[in-house]
Amino acid sequence: MIIDCHVHLTRGGGTVAERADGLVHFADKFRIDKLCLCLGPVGRGLVDRPSPEVFRDDNDKVFEATALHPDRFIGFCYVNPVHAKESLDEIDRCVADGGMRGIKLWCAVPCCDPRVEPVIERAIDLDVPVLQHTWLKITGNKEFESTPDDMATLAQKFPNAKLIFGHAGGDWEYGIKAIRRYPNVLIETAGGNPEAGFVEMAVREVGAERVVYGSDAAGRSYASQIAKVYGADISEDERVLILGKNMQKVLKL
Repeated sequence: MIIDCHVHLTRGGGTVAERADGLVHFADKFRIDKLCLCLGPVGRGLVDRPSPEVFRDDNDKVFEATALHPDRFIGFCYVNPVHAKESLDEIDRCVADGGMRGIKLWCAVPCCDPRVEPVIERAIDLDVPVLQHTWLKITGNKEFESTPDDMATLAQKFPNAKLIFGHAGGDWEYGIKAIRRYPNVLIETAGGNPEAGFVEMAVREVGAERVVYGSDAAGRSYASQIAKVYGADISEDERVLILGKNMQKVLKL
């Protein structure tokens, strides 16, 4: 089984159905079985610090797409920790009651911010992973964007949390070094250019059991992202773990 742990309804048509169909159509070409879906800004762009109304609407779009392809999509609940009560209520609506299997955090606050803590605690209670966007840009990050060091701080504070290190911090050499000592963090391959050496370094530093494949589609192509794993100089057993077996375990599929 191949599981893409990082997919969005961000491009590919005017309606939820058109975007969902497009994601599945191209996933079929690469034999990707399951797509972890979050963020559904159909009809508008992404919002850095979304209101409760915005993140509820995004999650509604994910519910809609998942209903169209229940055998392919696995929903992740998107929230903004600035709005603590509303975020916890949304996690209950989407995860505890709605069947989503993870939580997505983007650029509302750095993940080391104390306001993130109630979300992480709820994720631990529900035994679901948290996919945290991280990046370290040479041109400068967004105002509230998380860095690899922020992720390391969060991982140290919550050793029992299941944390997915989205994009491996962008600067993957720095990112891998920042979190390698924290066994509760999975390094995710999504979003950057398909550079040689990324997956090999991750496997060497933390082991294949802590690396997971993601694409960041539709913002990135499946082809460029899965090529990082297929093109890596690793064993076939390690490739199987990264492409799906690790996420199967995390998601309890």
